[in-house]
Amino acid sequence: MTGRTVKERRDRFLGKKIGVLMGGMSGEREISLRSGKRVLDSLVSMGYRAVGIDVDRGIPSRLEEEKIDVAFLMLHGRFGEDGAIQGLLEHLGIPYTGSGILASALSMNKVMTKRLLAMEGIPTPDHVELRRDTDLPRAVRRIADRLSFPAVIKPVSEGSSLGVLIVDDRESLEEGLKADFESFSHLMVEEFIDGTSVTVGILGIDEETRPLPTLELRPKARFYDYHAKYTPGMTEFVCPAELEEELYRRTQEMALKAHRSLGCRGFSRVDMQVNPERGPYVLEINTIPGMTELSDFPAEAAVEGLSYDEVVEEILMSAPLEPAEPV
Repeated sequence: MTGRTVKERRDRFLGKKIGVLMGGMSGEREISLRSGKRVLDSLVSMGYRAVGIDVDRGIPSRLEEEKIDVAFLMLHGRFGEDGAIQGLLEHLGIPYTGSGILASALSMNKVMTKRLLAMEGIPTPDHVELRRDTDLPRAVRRIADRLSFPAVIKPVSEGSSLGVLIVDDRESLEEGLKADFESFSHLMVEEFIDGTSVTVGILGIDEETRPLPTLELRPKARFYDYHAKYTPGMTEFVCPAELEEELYRRTQEMALKAHRSLGCRGFSRVDMQVNPERGPYVLEINTIPGMTELSDFPAEAAVEGLSYDEVVEEILMSAPLEPAEPV
């Protein structure tokens, strides 16, 4: 953005009361609180009139009491990234940062994400979808016939790698499904793509939307699980990713296309696996990436030359102050 454009947009938000919505009721509550607190501190340090709002089931009355003009969403997981809070905010006429109802709901559901990606010709790993009431032995046979091992078990609508398991044979597949079904009612088993784990942040609105530098993840664990994501020293981050030039370019193009295909707005983070022979595969799209001191998104932006405050301000400016679209 040009200096003039930034100043014009900043002037529209200065003086307005900004509520940083954080916490929430998903399994990612603690990470959301960390992200939200850091964003709140950033906004206040830049001179914005911002307050933190810890989201629970009393959020409708809390929003009425606080009388905020704009919501800065730092809610991760269900109720925050699935379109629910977005629908409430639109009902109350409060502009908010990031993606709208439909894009949030679609991106939160990994199966729906895959279907849309496939329709757009974007490579994504093969998968089998399962519900809690499934005939487990029959499902294991069907999965083993369709997918090779290792395979990956994932909850369909969770983030931060909660419930993600890598299984190496039929026995561990059945055990893993039983374990995950105790906490989650909707799972999928996904083809394991051997290769480099990368993630690409997307930032900006309209014609300014662009990919941030591709970040390569080198976890000390078998994969980039919850512990590896949020424990200092458990993952080595390499940015820009050490990929062959053509593969690097494809990660950038594919991430931007995925963001646009799902109808995302403002910012997102696209997670991928890059196989040296088969190329990049999109795993999922996160519509509200983490903004903690260990998060991928601000780290990628820093390589582009953006400070944390600049990233926060650009995300803030994705909130449309004019009446919101229906979705």
